[in-house]
Formats: sequence, C-alpha cells, structure tokens
Amino acid sequence: MRIETPHAALHRRPVPPRPDGEGSVQVHQDPGLRIGNAKVFSVYGKGGIGKSTTSSNLSVAFSKLGKRVLQIGCDPKHDSTFTLTKSLIPTVIDVLESVEFHAEELRPEDFVFPGYNGVLCVEAGGPPAGTGCGGYVVGQTVKLLKEHHLLEETDVVIFDVLGDVVCGGFAAPLQHADRGIIVAANDFDSIFAMNRIVAAIRAKAKNYDVRLGGVIVNRSAGTDQVDRFNAATGLRTLAHFPDLDAIRRSRLKKATLFEMEPTPELEAVQAEYLRLAAALWAGAEPLDAVPLKDRAIFDLLGFD
Repeated sequence: MRIETPHAALHRRPVPPRPDGEGSVQVHQDPGLRIGNAKVFSVYGKGGIGKSTTSSNLSVAFSKLGKRVLQIGCDPKHDSTFTLTKSLIPTVIDVLESVEFHAEELRPEDFVFPGYNGVLCVEAGGPPAGTGCGGYVVGQTVKLLKEHHLLEETDVVIFDVLGDVVCGGFAAPLQHADRGIIVAANDFDSIFAMNRIVAAIRAKAKNYDVRLGGVIVNRSAGTDQVDRFNAATGLRTLAHFPDLDAIRRSRLKKATLFEMEPTPELEAVQAEYLRLAAALWAGAEPLDAVPLKDRAIFDLLGFD
C-alpha cells in the first residue's frame, strides 16, 4: 500500500470526524491508531527552554525504574534523542522518502534506535520548511510503530514536541497522550508560551483523553513567577531543575545527566528526575487549568 506523501496531505482538506477546539484545522489522526497500554506524555514548552534535555533525562529516569521507554522527537532538526544515541539518527520522513513512501519496505531498525540504558529512540522529523503538516508526520510515525508491533511491550512513550503550539500540527501528539507536560523557565516569555500550551491542551481535552499534568520549572534559580501563574490558572509545578553548568555540558558531551561525573549538585538533579518519573508513573492528577488573556499575564508577572 502506498502511503500518501506530506505534500499530498498538504493539499488534501481533511474532514474532521468531530469538533476539535474552536477554529482547529489539522490532519486528524486515524482513530484506530491507539498507542496501547503505555503511559504517554507529550512535553511542550518555549523553544530553547530545554525540552529535549528534560525529555531525555526523564526517559532515562523511567528506564532506571525498570520501565521500557520509547522517546519520539517531533522536531525537523531531529536532535531530541542525540544525548541518548550519541548521534543524529535518521528521521521517519527520511527513511520513508528513501523507499518512496513504501512503508512495507522498512524494517524497525531503519527508524528505531537503541539509546542509553535501553531507551528506544525515534525522530519523526518534519516536512520541508513552509510546507506540509507536523500532524501528518506524527500520524505516520505512530502508524509505523504500530505496524511493526513496537508499542506492544512499551511502558512509557514520551513525545518531545517543538516550541510553542501555534497550529494543530504541533498539537497532534496530544491526540495520543495521557498527560501534557510543560517545561518553562521562571520568566515572562516562557510563561507566555506556557499559557498558550495550557489553552491547546484544554482544547484537546474536550474530545481526547489527554489532560494537563503540570509544569516542570527548568533552568531557573527560583519559581516565584511560575508560582504566580500557577495560582492564577490552577496549574501546578511537578519538578524544579536549576540552571547548572553540568546540564549545559551534558549536551556538549552528547550525554545524559546520568552519565556525567557525579557531584553533589548533579546527584540532587538525578534524584529529582527519578522522583518525577516515579510520581508520573504513579499517576499525575489531571488539572483543569484555565489560561489567561495576554494582557492578564502582562499585568500578573513582574516585581512589585
């Protein structure tokens, strides 16, 4: 069976089977493409805030707890998993293009790569700049994983999704997720992006199983601004990671934090990742946070 290319998908106007948030336009996922029994988390946040670092170290933490983990990078620059695999692995779109989108010619080892401590890694990739839809790419990735029975023995799936949520394609992983997790720093720009992500997850929760899980405060000495936002919206902080130089160096070394030379500060961060993974596995209570108007965020944040 020949799979429709991203360019063809771009020109096909899908008819949504049901409303999906006010004004939502995107490629809708096949309702039969259920991931299965795994716990699924979609990680969002402002660009450059450390989503991939957070996702990869959280994946390792889950694996340290004995869970079978699959991490799916959803960014055209396909660097979500490089600290796990020590390389930039081929994307699903790359390998589909190499066989002219005849998916039946692919083997699992063509697009699934083992990473540190047994974490399985996939990079979905994306359409060429200015064309196609990220939602199509996510759908084809999940379809391939299902066809090769790679999700049947997986305990945890983590989608690492690029940047702010500005269209339905970026939000597509939420159609598969149990919890949406936001990574944010203790600053205005991160919190502004977080507010939009809260709105996106709230919209998807009307018709899908996904619910908001909470925020991971990253690269921040304090949490006072995030605390203000949480109090105003009903969000909660799941974990807090400081801006340590060891975290920056881990990316340069192409390594997860669990492979770095131990120091008391780093061991505290590792322990926090393990605590977070255990808490998420036990079940993060769903939140019904209500996003703020843009002007309200501007008025809320800052110093007295």
